[in-house]
Amino acid sequence: MFNAKTDKKTALIFADGCEEVEALTTYDILYRAGIPCTKVSINADEFVKSSHEVVIKCDTTIDKVNFDEYDMIILPGGMPGTPNLRNCDALCKEIITFAGFGKQIAAICAAPSVLAELGILIGVKACCNPSKEAEIESEGAIVSREPVVVSGNIITSRAMGTAIPFALAIVKHYLGDGAASYIKSNILYTG
Repeated sequence: MFNAKTDKKTALIFADGCEEVEALTTYDILYRAGIPCTKVSINADEFVKSSHEVVIKCDTTIDKVNFDEYDMIILPGGMPGTPNLRNCDALCKEIITFAGFGKQIAAICAAPSVLAELGILIGVKACCNPSKEAEIESEGAIVSREPVVVSGNIITSRAMGTAIPFALAIVKHYLGDGAASYIKSNILYTG
């Protein structure tokens, strides 16, 4: 049973072709930590098919979400999930609005390229999947090869293998080091 530890709300965005481990690991860790997380489909219905053909039922669709009620937008990567996120005008509008107000945005794997294309990573230290490093650098990002980078209101991470530290960085942001360490210990994560 979900036990909220904060009134802050996160919106985890799902597109067809998303990397399901990045998305569902993040959801799982936030659930364990007690951070409200809504699974949002950018499709016309709640169902998305991941890059490895796993069908996921989200909580709602993007056209039904009032993003004013949310504190963070989270973007998993994956192909063709990342370009599908970038091609969603409603989502891109909300990302730009969040960035403009200094609200939290988190993106993993190829998804930081969406932020870069929207002009949000200019002068920002960030990481992403190695296949997208040149792209985000050409858009003004300061590329790092750390597993997770926290730069002000932006959290980025590199790939499926960094999904747990990515999610733990979100937990740390909302609930502090103690909560992140507790979750890390509880799931026997030794990274």
